[in-house]
Amino acid sequence: MTTLHLLIIEDDPSLREMLSLHFEDMGAAVTTVGSCAEGLSAVANAPFHLALLDQHLPDGAGIDLLPGLLDVLPGLAIIMMTGRHDLELAIEAMGRGAADFVHKPIDTGKLEQTIQHLLEQRRAADAAVAPPSEAAPQRDLIGRSATMLEVSKGIALAARGAATVLISGESGTGKEVVARLIHQHSGVRGAFVPVNCAAIVDSLLESELFGHERGAFTGASARKPGKFEQADDGTLFLDEVGELAAPLQAKLLRVLQERAFERVGGTETLTSSARVVAATNRDLVAETAAGRFREDLAYRLRVVEIRMPPLRERREDIPLLVDALLARISERLGVARPSITSEAQVRLTAHDWPGNVRELENLLTRVALSARDGVITPPLLDLPDATEPSSAIADTAPDLALRTLDEVEAEHVQRVLDRTGGHKARSCEILGISRPALDRKIAKYGLRTQKR
Repeated sequence: MTTLHLLIIEDDPSLREMLSLHFEDMGAAVTTVGSCAEGLSAVANAPFHLALLDQHLPDGAGIDLLPGLLDVLPGLAIIMMTGRHDLELAIEAMGRGAADFVHKPIDTGKLEQTIQHLLEQRRAADAAVAPPSEAAPQRDLIGRSATMLEVSKGIALAARGAATVLISGESGTGKEVVARLIHQHSGVRGAFVPVNCAAIVDSLLESELFGHERGAFTGASARKPGKFEQADDGTLFLDEVGELAAPLQAKLLRVLQERAFERVGGTETLTSSARVVAATNRDLVAETAAGRFREDLAYRLRVVEIRMPPLRERREDIPLLVDALLARISERLGVARPSITSEAQVRLTAHDWPGNVRELENLLTRVALSARDGVITPPLLDLPDATEPSSAIADTAPDLALRTLDEVEAEHVQRVLDRTGGHKARSCEILGISRPALDRKIAKYGLRTQKR
């Protein structure tokens, strides 16, 4: 097997020596330097397979060194190292050509796995390194958890190409934020055009997506271009794509396969180069197995898949989210930014957040307006005490695994309707779904909208 030639660009002598000894023991040929200038000189004078690059160097930032290293040695796989848990930095670094991103203190076992994975990728294909993205980062992806770092990596990798992307995850987790970041970092010329597939009735959604000709139906007094035309050379974001009816699934599949479609009532075949990014809170594998979603369309949508974790899986990010959301809410409402007691923060962190970030933001908006003396306390939150069992735990009955998904969904939607006294707008906020989607679930399950 070819010897791995590894370059370490790190200004901390102890870390540099530790990494050098570790990888030399594994049989790698290791070169170490401590600055940007030395790193550029090293790649100019010797071939390397891989580089470990520190973000903070005495003569500059590692992220600014990335393009220079890749100009000199285009095939170099670069892993960024930093002590900061900064998702935007991870996205930007990978957008500039970094192969991966690791945090300090370095876990050598995980680093070995990362390197092995990169080497396997390089052996499988000589992937071209994407040019730097000139787009300014959108500051909406917040978190330091491992799961959110994986999301940021997925965004950067998706932004390098034009493949169709599926963003999966529960309602309210921030799937549109991810879609916009992919568009932003892709450097495409066209617009970002969002469509909520669940918010538009089926009879109108076809026209919304593909447009219509004059006289195509009652009220069609003029030709109207659809979202695919509007998004040409840009990104079409199909939110809640799992709600598409079967005829529209077939039409979407054709566009993805052939890039061709016709307006409603028209005969002219049009083409679109729009990149499709879709999102769903449904399990498309389960939907396919149940016959509700086309398997061939699911494959077309899942060329690249990014999973957005629910808040309960990244509780360590909640304090960061609270801080950022309170700043945004205060600016939007024109009120002084409230502080929050440690007891209130504990309640927020312990809560399961079935509506995820959207539910958290709605709650913080309400309490920001009602906080006396500018302080958020536990009573204002109206959440269970952190010592009480959460709703998720309380609902975990021994026979839960034997119940169908529809039964669980029906019970949860009914619980929310009961809690809000049948208030549909508030129920939609908590559930993270549109009003038409809620009405469909009420009809489907025969739910009551008033407390008994």
